[in-house]
Amino acid sequence: MENQNQDEFKKELGLLDGTMLVVGSMIGSGIFIVSADIARQVGSTGWLILIWLLSGIITMIAAVSYGELSAMFPNAGGQYVYLKEAYNKLIAFLYGWSFFAVIQTGTIAAVGVAFSKFTAYLIPAVSDENILYEIGSFKLNVAQIVSIITIIFLTYLNTRGVKNSKILQTILTIIKILSISGLIIFGFTLAAKASVWNANWSDAWAPHAFDKETGSWMPIGTTALITGISAAMVGTLFSSDSWTGVTFIAGEIKNPKRNVGLSMFLGTLIVTIIYVLTNLMYVAVIPLSEIAGAKSDRVAVVASQYIFGDIGTLIIALMIMISTFACNNGLIMAGARVYYTMANDGLFFKKAAQLNNASVPAWALWAQCIWASVLCFTGKYGDLLDFVIIIVLIFYILTIYGIIRLRKKIPDLVRPYKAIGYPFLPLLYILIASAVCVSLLFVKFSTCGWGVLIMLVGIPVYYLIKEKD
Repeated sequence: MENQNQDEFKKELGLLDGTMLVVGSMIGSGIFIVSADIARQVGSTGWLILIWLLSGIITMIAAVSYGELSAMFPNAGGQYVYLKEAYNKLIAFLYGWSFFAVIQTGTIAAVGVAFSKFTAYLIPAVSDENILYEIGSFKLNVAQIVSIITIIFLTYLNTRGVKNSKILQTILTIIKILSISGLIIFGFTLAAKASVWNANWSDAWAPHAFDKETGSWMPIGTTALITGISAAMVGTLFSSDSWTGVTFIAGEIKNPKRNVGLSMFLGTLIVTIIYVLTNLMYVAVIPLSEIAGAKSDRVAVVASQYIFGDIGTLIIALMIMISTFACNNGLIMAGARVYYTMANDGLFFKKAAQLNNASVPAWALWAQCIWASVLCFTGKYGDLLDFVIIIVLIFYILTIYGIIRLRKKIPDLVRPYKAIGYPFLPLLYILIASAVCVSLLFVKFSTCGWGVLIMLVGIPVYYLIKEKD
């Protein structure tokens, strides 16, 4: 049954489409706002750049390691399939459960919230301060409604077939890359000042904490620095996430054994370069205290005002609207393929295993849409980030350790591509990601703890489903 359904997917995506899906899904709104929080947490230019670089490098390590798995199992479902093959159905189900409950839908909601946040620059009426309804601590605002409308529209577009969403994804991602590149180039050529650059780098590795009320810096010790780095890396790792989306749609990629892994490598490389260059531009244009104290963390808006004057705010708002729209299109397209594969294994609603006339899992797309829309009501962008990132990291660790397990479990299986730097690089990723996870549980237990709890609730759910089978 699984193979029969698998063949119904149309292989319409090439290497460019795969790479654009990776880049488009990775670059959302993070690069435009996250640097403010990092600057407040670590208070030094050196650490700010290093955190972005470190996140990029470990993401690339994960991507080149995943290449081995994507070449071995070039089917729809990606990470879910890898975990099932390396461990068992329970671990795979916990991933799929978390993916639906928090990871993919929470990310779609966070990106949708970011879209409406910046739309408010152009249309003030859609601000999150425009409250429509209030009961107790719950407030319904216009921004949430706008987020949900965009999620519904993109879901509808994706139910019409992969071709339309592929064209939209590629066009918007190319616009996104060109516009960010333009911002970097204009930043360095029009607004960079030697005095700002030199001041920002004068004490580059001395960590400080930033007091937003007074706008002053206070030196911090090693323990506070480690805590600050962990908290700061939530934003950078989230901004560097979603590169696995191309593995979920492997069933629709031409020559998946080559193109899935290559798309992940090229995509993560392009995004890492863009992120580091953007932050170097920030510190060439904006004093560090202004990066840390940016209103609503909108660092890119501050940079754009330095570069383009008053119209800079509108330029950035448009860029982020395009960026987040393309990001959510990629997330929505990729996510439904996981539920489709789970349903084929009897671990999700049966209807999710059905493809519509356009050869896409429409029922799974709408189920994802409904839950992501509900999550738009639950919290702010930062809370959704904390909620998601800890579970994402836990499953990345398990998946990359799965490469080592599979080398022992099925050594004779053909591996068209092997993980670069094996076993050193995969183990390095596991070590760094584990340290970040442990640190997050200490630093942000109130939000990260809920994320872990939701994942663990999947265990009894799995056995309930198994009994019904």
